[in-house]
Amino acid sequence: MFSLSSKTAMLSIFVFLLSIPYTVLSLTLLNLVRLPTPLSGPAYLAFDSNGEGPYTGSSDGRIFKHEGPRIGFTEFAFTPANRSKSLCDFTTDQRLQSICGRPMGLTFNQRTGNLYIADADNGLFFVGPNGGPATRLACSADGVHFNFLAGLDIDQGTRNIYFTQASSNFKLRDLSSLVSSKDSSGSLFKYNPRTKKATTLLRGLSVAAGVAVSKDGSFVLVSEFLGKRINRFWLRGPKANTSETFLVVKGTPHSIRRNSRGEFWVAVNRILGPPPPPTPPMLALGLRVNEQGQVLQEESFALAYGVEAVSEVQEFNFDLYTGSLHVPYAASFRP
Repeated sequence: MFSLSSKTAMLSIFVFLLSIPYTVLSLTLLNLVRLPTPLSGPAYLAFDSNGEGPYTGSSDGRIFKHEGPRIGFTEFAFTPANRSKSLCDFTTDQRLQSICGRPMGLTFNQRTGNLYIADADNGLFFVGPNGGPATRLACSADGVHFNFLAGLDIDQGTRNIYFTQASSNFKLRDLSSLVSSKDSSGSLFKYNPRTKKATTLLRGLSVAAGVAVSKDGSFVLVSEFLGKRINRFWLRGPKANTSETFLVVKGTPHSIRRNSRGEFWVAVNRILGPPPPPTPPMLALGLRVNEQGQVLQEESFALAYGVEAVSEVQEFNFDLYTGSLHVPYAASFRP
């Protein structure tokens, strides 16, 4: 099940977990839902208004929908619209991402059923409730083309879309170089569906990987993977159009997802011990955080991911669903 660096790495995880009294070791692994072989990288997840899913992007540029344990994942949509199936389907060649697409952040408009997609190489897209070829909404903001899009969320009230650019210097295929750099070229964007324009809200972010809108729509949170923190950007009120540090994280934060109670789940990875080649062993965690930036709960997902990193933690119908760039499956857990 796991991609392990060594038995020592797993022992390090066990000892590490036992040494942290506030980590809750109570999750039950329900299921691993695998993408079709040889695809991998279900990094971000989404559920539609009917409670169906999860939907997720894959390494060959397609978006898949999970149709239950008997059927598994089936193709739902793809970006860009002129994607070549003969060239792209089941490819593992990262050099083709600009041609085949690479869906990252996904969120449904719960009123219309449209799925909005941040494609790492190709821009902001949407596709209707029946799937198929996606339509591109934006490939630039303020006259500057996107380079490496990552997280995405929607204000269900205003219909404004908030999404992030991890870096303007590195592509997704350069991820190993990016995480070992000191890059701070990430951005937070807003797309207004009425004006059909994308604008920049924040610049200078150290790998902006995740974004989430608050329950009342007064602010958005954006994670800085290399900065090891989460920022709050105020949309309304006396602090409107300003940002502040919301939470300093012990580890590298990735995706942020809001639950139905207005709390946030943050995917976090911590390095365990000296890094053996080619990558260090990681402890995959989820933090549940309230609107005041207080950590309420911490969960480990080592049972599903071993020493691999987790990209997303999302609560749906009281279960937790997780995704990762580095494995061929998503996982579900029950408290």
